[in-house]
Amino acid sequence: MTEPSIADDLAVALTLAAEADLIAMDRYRSQDLGIQLKADKSIVTDADTRVERMIRAHLAEARPADAVLGEEFGDAGAARRRWIVDPIDGTSNFARGVPIWGALIALTVDDVPVVGVVSAPALGRRWWGATGHGAWTQEGDGEPRGIRVSAVDALADATLSYNNLQTWDQYGYLDRLVALSREVGRTRAFGDLWAYMLLAEGAIDVAGEFDVKPWDIAALVPIVTEAGGRVSSATGSSRLDELSVIASNGLLHDAVLGRLRG
Repeated sequence: MTEPSIADDLAVALTLAAEADLIAMDRYRSQDLGIQLKADKSIVTDADTRVERMIRAHLAEARPADAVLGEEFGDAGAARRRWIVDPIDGTSNFARGVPIWGALIALTVDDVPVVGVVSAPALGRRWWGATGHGAWTQEGDGEPRGIRVSAVDALADATLSYNNLQTWDQYGYLDRLVALSREVGRTRAFGDLWAYMLLAEGAIDVAGEFDVKPWDIAALVPIVTEAGGRVSSATGSSRLDELSVIASNGLLHDAVLGRLRG
């Protein structure tokens, strides 16, 4: 059987993102939003579960031979083609009315992310990338436009988003982050998907965090790499399961990894 083209898979992912936006926005800032505490002490809302159920049902029809890994309902099936889904990245933001949250939808082939869509409806933004098809963004009903990482090539001129100090500390990297912060031009904590999309657009130059899972990372990879950037773990690996992610404009990547290795 001939596998679908990347263009066709991207179209599926964009359709899923549009449906996810509708479900999530219907529940955003809702007075009766259902919130539960998971075993790892993170929260899940009824919007998270509704979005993931919709995505799984759609993929069961559109891509029945593919496997699916989702944050809320785990791993379904084994195949060289796997969809990796975070129905709402930034659930805490979603629950508290902060608009930085959205669906992350990725397709991996042989464990390599080849399609990624990030959709943040409360910001009125969507981003996507696919191998060989570039990286793009769209604001509201506007025309899609291509995006590109920055050309900043010196740490002293760079803006770094670290996202969460507590997890850098938890994984033993806080001292190295502080040392790196003394070398860069600016530090910020934009948080969650927003930092990586700002990186892909060239607005910042480095972003990273710890305690991340494959569904937090997979959709970011095609967007950042097709925009000319680079994504790895803190050790430089391309694996999605190392619990860390460092993204950069590419020019600064080796320097950042060198500082983090100590």
